[in-house]
Amino acid sequence: MGWSLPAIESMKKMNRPFVVVSFSDFTDYAKENDIPFVGWNFREWNEKSNSLQLRELLEPFGVNVAVPLYEETVEWAGALNSLYRDDQRVLNRAWLFRHKGIMKRKALLAGLRVGLFEEVNTRDQVHNFMDRVNEANLQLPGEQDSWVHLKPFAAAGTVGHRLLRTKSDIDEKVQDSDFPCMVESHLPGKEFSCEAFIHNGKIRFLNITEYVKLGYSNFVPAGPELESKRPIIRDAMERLVKAFGIEYGMIHPEWFLTEDDTLSFGEVAARIPGGHIFELIEKAYGFDPIQGLVLCSDPSVTEEEIEAFFPSEKNNSIIAGSVMIYPKAGFISKLQIPDELKEDDYFETHTLYPPSEHKVPDDREGFGNHYGTIFFRGDNPERMKELLSHYQDIDFYV
Repeated sequence: MGWSLPAIESMKKMNRPFVVVSFSDFTDYAKENDIPFVGWNFREWNEKSNSLQLRELLEPFGVNVAVPLYEETVEWAGALNSLYRDDQRVLNRAWLFRHKGIMKRKALLAGLRVGLFEEVNTRDQVHNFMDRVNEANLQLPGEQDSWVHLKPFAAAGTVGHRLLRTKSDIDEKVQDSDFPCMVESHLPGKEFSCEAFIHNGKIRFLNITEYVKLGYSNFVPAGPELESKRPIIRDAMERLVKAFGIEYGMIHPEWFLTEDDTLSFGEVAARIPGGHIFELIEKAYGFDPIQGLVLCSDPSVTEEEIEAFFPSEKNNSIIAGSVMIYPKAGFISKLQIPDELKEDDYFETHTLYPPSEHKVPDDREGFGNHYGTIFFRGDNPERMKELLSHYQDIDFYV
């Protein structure tokens, strides 16, 4: 579910039958390249465009499993899989991943630690929420306000995410178009993500991704300090899987870990993660995570196939990292790559492209669009962290 050339290549390498469901814009390309394809508008859901109609279009291909690749396809895959497996709860679980307020409540009911959160419809409600968080934190008059995060219910990544540090930020940053949405208190600790491949309700492979800077740089697997917390992280992951009733596929939750080993749940997605994490997993562990996602999404795949596919999570000596490059606001005219980067033995490749002269706007959504990525590969997590920290602050576009 969703157009992805890497996913198409992965399926061809597996010699596994597939059909791509995506927007009709890709129809001609699919025909020219003999790619099985069904055009579909994911943004439209009504009596004439729903999972029953889509199932009919897919019947000639013998489809029995739907695999979501992107955020906007999660509920569609859930709807199809609920039909294929004759289980309405499969769709209900998919909706969990598409509404941050519902997923937070579900995590709270499961006993996972979450921040204070609320669904809001107006700026006044955001003001009231910040007041209540200030009261809960026993703020004194004149002290800084408690930070509050405003997030859309269903957007992926940082799109629409606004950090509100003060009461005045609410009036200056929040737009009428943001509502309805969710607000939550700031969670303390080191943020990181997990990528868990699940089959028959069990975690079959668990990767821990260490963030150097959220939205900019990360590496796989995590360094020794974070990897040493794997037992408590795995325990929390298993509780999350059980609470959400996840049986097949993969999840990509984000967590916050404090120095006293307190783990807080941030949010969770059920599709391919951003930040090139799948590419880093393949470079570090040597297996194709898209193939792993497809295998784990299929209830008919055997235990033996699953066990043969995934490598050990332990004793991995290769570390893969990446930095996504965002030009700073203002006019840019050229790409400038330092010689020290090309000569570094950890440098692997980059996807940066020379720009045409243009102005990079100030009011970008989320982090904006990155202009390419630099990939590194090595064996020392501390050196990897230093490299990523260094190059995320370099001006490659001037």
